[in-house]
Amino acid sequence: MNTAVTTCPIQFNVDLPDWLQSCLLSERRATNEVALADNSLICRAFEFAYQLHEGQCRKSGEPYICHPIAVAGLLRDLGGSPAMIAAGFLHDVVEDTDVTPDEIEQRFGVEVRHLVEGVTKLSKFTFSSKTERQAENFRRMFLAMAKDIRVIVVKLADRLHNMRTLEHLADEKRRSIALETREIFAPLANRLGIGRFKWELEDLSFKYLEPEQYRRTQELVAEKRADRQARLNEVTEILRRRLEEVGINCSELSGRPKHLYGIYQKMQRQQKEYHQVYDVSAIRILVETKDECYRALAIVHDEFRPIPGRFKDYIGLPKPNRYQSLHTGVIGSSGHPIEVQIRTLAMHQVAEYGIAAHWKYKETGSTPTLVKPEDEKFTWLRQLLEWQNDLKDAQEYLESVKDNLFEDDVYVFTPKGDVFSLAQGATPVDFAYRIHTEVGNTCTGARVNGRMVTLDTVLKNGDIVEILTQKNGHPSLDWLNFVVCAGARNRIRQWYKRSHRDENICRGRELLEKELGKSSFDSLCKSEPMQAVAQRCNYQSVEDLLAGLGYGEVTLNLVVNRLRDGVKGKQPITTDIEVLPPSTVSQKALRESVPAFRTNKSPIIGVEGLLHHLAGCCHPIPGEPIMGIVTRSSRGISIHRQSCRNLETVDGDRLVPVSWNTATETQRPLTYPIDVQIEALDRVGVLNDILSRLKDDNINVRSAMVKTYPGFPALINLCIDVRDLNQLERTFSQIKKMSDILNIRRLNESERLN
Repeated sequence: MNTAVTTCPIQFNVDLPDWLQSCLLSERRATNEVALADNSLICRAFEFAYQLHEGQCRKSGEPYICHPIAVAGLLRDLGGSPAMIAAGFLHDVVEDTDVTPDEIEQRFGVEVRHLVEGVTKLSKFTFSSKTERQAENFRRMFLAMAKDIRVIVVKLADRLHNMRTLEHLADEKRRSIALETREIFAPLANRLGIGRFKWELEDLSFKYLEPEQYRRTQELVAEKRADRQARLNEVTEILRRRLEEVGINCSELSGRPKHLYGIYQKMQRQQKEYHQVYDVSAIRILVETKDECYRALAIVHDEFRPIPGRFKDYIGLPKPNRYQSLHTGVIGSSGHPIEVQIRTLAMHQVAEYGIAAHWKYKETGSTPTLVKPEDEKFTWLRQLLEWQNDLKDAQEYLESVKDNLFEDDVYVFTPKGDVFSLAQGATPVDFAYRIHTEVGNTCTGARVNGRMVTLDTVLKNGDIVEILTQKNGHPSLDWLNFVVCAGARNRIRQWYKRSHRDENICRGRELLEKELGKSSFDSLCKSEPMQAVAQRCNYQSVEDLLAGLGYGEVTLNLVVNRLRDGVKGKQPITTDIEVLPPSTVSQKALRESVPAFRTNKSPIIGVEGLLHHLAGCCHPIPGEPIMGIVTRSSRGISIHRQSCRNLETVDGDRLVPVSWNTATETQRPLTYPIDVQIEALDRVGVLNDILSRLKDDNINVRSAMVKTYPGFPALINLCIDVRDLNQLERTFSQIKKMSDILNIRRLNESERLN
């Protein structure tokens, strides 16, 4: 479409910030090309967004345009380019109006289009669950980040302003957004080194997720503010005088408060009271050169007694987000511990603005270059992109994203001196997979600091690790019990799946063939709709889809539903969609012979007033086609599933057509026992993870038995109580989504007895 906009000056009915008023005024009065180039794009984007959002309001009642203005202002403060600021104004127009990405490109250029598309949610697509929608939004965002890292900076500015105005939403919505912010966006800001965003996002999330603890921490900080400031002033004056004496010029020497969530985290992590946390406030010393950082450190340690174990050199060994500073803890003149941070101005700019410092601040005076996602500092982003195709389950993908976003803080070295950062608790296997997938897959041993160690040894800062490999080496399922890095876990699972690929393809084919029927199944697998289903499920080919189905990465219901959606409006595919079970009884005849629906209090229609019971051989549950058998004993009528093999040997005159009573006033039992068997990778905690999924759906577990054999998957037999077939299928679907699950099925009577 081509949205009409006016070209004459617009009268705005909202208060504009000074920077935007100045921009609009200078653009209209501009007489040279430089001024036009600097302001035209920003002004056109603002006016376009203003007209599109006119009449729209936020939950607070204020005009919606106030939000894009605030986002653009945050990006301007970070030193964003005109294209970034324009994207800040336009970031919601594709999602909330009829404007298309093509029109954005036509009006504002391809650069702005890519930034806007990267932060646009998939609101116009249909997903089977909220989790799947969330996962696909993040997949799309990370792919956009790979092309232009500025996408996430725009998204962070958007999220920060939303968090600042979160009080106008319902409580449940507030908690949901705050939780996503704390688990995803605050760690993202930390990964990118944008400290000022990270701290505020964490504090705002803390405010809505744990309001009582937030208020308590706020009160504790406020109570001690005067005493704390007096101590800091005393220490800063002493250090200022000493630094001047040795000729070190400080561009800044001041105290700064630690953010509330950081204080609360430290109190919880170290099990300390507020008065025991020594770095509630810190003194920051900004000097001119790296050499002066170490000279200033010597002055601090000479004047005040250092606390053992509290010195950290992030200049010599920067954090993964390129944060650099010297941190030391000392005992102040009043006897209280104080943290001191020493860095150069350039380091401070990176600490505050992260990647934005690369284009906001220019040390050489030349035009700043944008940070490229392929830079070494974005190893974590490349890992996330690699997992796009590895992890099909939305829940597992989100968990891996969260795991990978939290900061690595163990540094280990190769024998050649290369340094790698790993998560706390990492082992040689984690290190091997961090080097390369093949190194991990062929790992057979490790040396740490020249000594042979077991593969589950926990690595420490400064360890020199050598990985021993063999060509015929391969991963062990036992490794899943001790690796801590999501990348290592996923690579081990992927190897196992690939090594059993043919078996998984056969299993997936059998499952789908049983559901759709054998007729023309081969031609269906080669059809265009089937290929489209594979791609929508994030698989490259139908064969990959069948392997994923066999392994349990994708559920049968999801594949069948998407296939049926894909052929709507097209030529019907010739398949036996409704397959008769292995029974001599005609299902069609049975359905036709079932009595017409009538309301009564019996859970089963057709046995009113008669003695009856549910058969123990097949355990029928509501939602399944059933058939009654007149027993030769005194137990009356036995109710079986229509697919039960015991029906095959029964004389026709003993069959009683029955059906489940779906009337709302039916007083049937709440739950029915079902025996299931789960085949899973043998690792610590797999049963607990399965039970957690069952608990989420309020399913009671009557009994559980686990059988394990070295080198083979674990067999888990459960007896669970379910309400009906829908709940059982939903439960199977949720368990199949777990990456460790190979298969899940119902057990018949003979299998239960064995």
